[in-house]
Amino acid sequence: MDKVQGALDFCIRHQIILSYGIVSLLTAASEQIFSSVVFKCPCNSGNMLYGSIFLLVPAFILFLLGYMVNTRTWHLLTGSCPAENGCSCSPRGTCPSYCFVLVVVTARALVAPITWIAVALLRANFYECAASGSSLIKDFMCKGKGEQCHKLLVKIPCDEKLSKNITDEHLSLEAQSQLIGWLLIASIMAVALIAMCVSHCDSSVSYLQLKFWKIYSKKEEELFEIKAKEHATRLAEINTNCFFEATDPAPFHTPSNEDWQKISFLYTFNSKEKYYSMIHKYVNTNRGNSVRFGQGSQNPPALGFVDEASPIESGF
Repeated sequence: MDKVQGALDFCIRHQIILSYGIVSLLTAASEQIFSSVVFKCPCNSGNMLYGSIFLLVPAFILFLLGYMVNTRTWHLLTGSCPAENGCSCSPRGTCPSYCFVLVVVTARALVAPITWIAVALLRANFYECAASGSSLIKDFMCKGKGEQCHKLLVKIPCDEKLSKNITDEHLSLEAQSQLIGWLLIASIMAVALIAMCVSHCDSSVSYLQLKFWKIYSKKEEELFEIKAKEHATRLAEINTNCFFEATDPAPFHTPSNEDWQKISFLYTFNSKEKYYSMIHKYVNTNRGNSVRFGQGSQNPPALGFVDEASPIESGF
């Protein structure tokens, strides 16, 4: 039992990394099935278009899906263009904070498409098909070998023996694809590491406070969801009973639209008054009516990784 609890604790502590790992594994498995079952290079003048579509279009679809399933996307968009006010950069924060959150959402949405492209390049099927139909590759690999080489090059994806005859002096198309794939993986890992180092180095809070902040955010999210369900259930029961029993409802407090708007703001950070969420700030500023509620510089990028999933982004 202790081992099971330990495993659960590990999963909870590293749920973000594990979720990215699961997404990457599922994407790699999908690419494997897609490449083996669906993909059939035509081995003619249409190689470039066919191979490029299989390499890039699924990645673009995964990128769009990444936006769709990220609750922060809808946090930013919901209420951004009300009819009475028109569209603005963001009704819940300034443009810099809005843009920063958008960058974070985009980075997370790129996990699956980059995995698709990297795995596809390592397997080489899509690149080999596309490159064999590229005029640049033809000019590079068939320089001084005549028109016959051009005709044979497009047949390489369907005949492995031709590759040895044409690419003796150059890297094979498969080798080129794998080389590009490893360079892509190394570049992404380097950029991710540098971004994490910079964000932690620029943090205005200590390591232990940051750890506490993350714990608080997670617990607040869990409690918010539980309380919201209880409150919604109770309100639904009251209204349903009143409907069937033809009675007037008893007084029952529900947060106003203004209250919901206040806790839906993009989180702001004030170095003099450290709040850990918009709800924390709301309850400590007289339900958001204090002048202090509107104070504070926009949440700096260094603290962006703290707010992994605020209560307002838990699926509501």
